[in-house]
Amino acid sequence: MNSTCTYLVFCISLVFLLAMRCEAIDTTIGFVSQPLNQSNFDIQKPYDVPLEQRYNFSDGVHKLWVLKTDKPHSRNSKTGPRSEIRIRGYDYSSGVWQFEAYGYVPCGTTGVCVMQVFGSNPPYATTTMLIVKDTSLYYYTRTIILSNLYNKWFRLNVIHDVDQNNVKVYIDGVLRHDGDGRLGKSHYFKCGVYSQKEGSFYMESRWRDIKIFKRHD
Repeated sequence: MNSTCTYLVFCISLVFLLAMRCEAIDTTIGFVSQPLNQSNFDIQKPYDVPLEQRYNFSDGVHKLWVLKTDKPHSRNSKTGPRSEIRIRGYDYSSGVWQFEAYGYVPCGTTGVCVMQVFGSNPPYATTTMLIVKDTSLYYYTRTIILSNLYNKWFRLNVIHDVDQNNVKVYIDGVLRHDGDGRLGKSHYFKCGVYSQKEGSFYMESRWRDIKIFKRHD
């Protein structure tokens, strides 16, 4: 009887914890929004292509696209093709910082990173990469954080606690990843498209209402 009761308590507790995990929250409570304007958006695109051929901003939406055959963002770079917004003015090395935006990935885009927390300890370059593979969004290539993501807007919140070396990823207010970062001396946020292995020929993502927050101490 005692064993049965213990098992029931365990099951109830597990259901409660899972329910809590699936509950949407306001991730910005306790954070202060930082001022942003177009000057904070540094567009990195293939070095030999005009900006308007890989980036468009209209009706509040940043549209970024790239081709698998494109050049890197600089002549000396050995990285893959990209069209990304690099957030300027808010590089950080301590504290708790948060990226918020609404993202959209059209059907057919795959094998591409759409968001980064740049900066880490060697041999890595990033603390976080969110990668589209097939029809899902992954934390790197290990953990699915959003299934069936094509052709719909989703709210993305990424919280990086530098001092605790922790990264949390929320989709529409629901926690989807909670894990260690990769340390590093300086970090910044990026979003857009950055070609990865087995990338589609055409890659695109769209972003709106981009915000940066810092936790109030």
